Amino acid sequence: MLDGVSLDQLRIFLAAADEGSFSAAARRLSRTQSAVSETMGNLETQLGVVLFDRSGRYPRLTTEGSVLLADARSVVAGVDGMKARAKGMAGGLEAELTAVIDVFFPIAVTAEVAREFRAQFPATPLRLYVEALGGAVQPVMGGRASFGLVGFLPTLPTGLTAERVTSVALIMVAAANHPLASCRGVIPRDELARHVQLVLTDRSALSAGRDFGVMSPSTWRLADLFAKHAFLLSGLGWGGMPVHTVAQDIAEGRLVELSIEDMPSGGLQLPMTAVYRTSDPPGPAGRWMIEQLKRCPKTIPNEKCVDLTFHRPEGR
Repeated sequence: MLDGVSLDQLRIFLAAADEGSFSAAARRLSRTQSAVSETMGNLETQLGVVLFDRSGRYPRLTTEGSVLLADARSVVAGVDGMKARAKGMAGGLEAELTAVIDVFFPIAVTAEVAREFRAQFPATPLRLYVEALGGAVQPVMGGRASFGLVGFLPTLPTGLTAERVTSVALIMVAAANHPLASCRGVIPRDELARHVQLVLTDRSALSAGRDFGVMSPSTWRLADLFAKHAFLLSGLGWGGMPVHTVAQDIAEGRLVELSIEDMPSGGLQLPMTAVYRTSDPPGPAGRWMIEQLKRCPKTIPNEKCVDLTFHRPEGR
């Protein structure tokens, strides 16, 4: 029976789980609610487990359903990725490549990849934008960019496919003359709450109402990472920054790394993901750039990580 499980069943399963109801999943997929309910019933029969608890007003994932949901996402993402690669290989070379790069990704790595891109695709103009948070996703959703390299995206918008590329180390810092810099040992959250936290804000509406890593009720919000860096150096607050952007400041004593309660040693690892429209994946040039970005070390600790090994395609 398991051999009969289809991608359509898995996509409906994901939609029902993400939307929180069979009726909402039906609207998203342009199906009838009865068709969604019947598909879920058939899938449960084939798997031999109950995926949704239907005793309440809305269906809720069972423990088994939550576990199998991750497997379903992996299967669907793998097939979507294979289809995207095949379409990219079969399609013609893009007239122009437009990409959006998350501001947390090292610009030196981006520049190195762009340099090799010029050698590989001399007739293809390259247009790059640097954005933060949802601003790196919105141009992809609107069809203005072939793909985006994105961080801080807990929920992938409908219609997009994601590929893990690397991760960037993120640490909390403050100026050397900031009161938190004189704290010894691990700084408790109640102490952090007494000081202004500098927060990178989203210029798009994709993360409206959501905060990432905000630990203080007193915040100053900046839409530019470079402005945040300058404010940190001026002692106007504390906040999180990619290691590669502040490593020299720490080494030269302008900034101090803060040891925060409940934060792992060495800071947080921010996943960086390439996202593109499932229905319109990148062509050969975009696919090449994504693969080159993947050649960067799985974790980027600092700005010096530009010693990438590039391979020229045969015939170019």
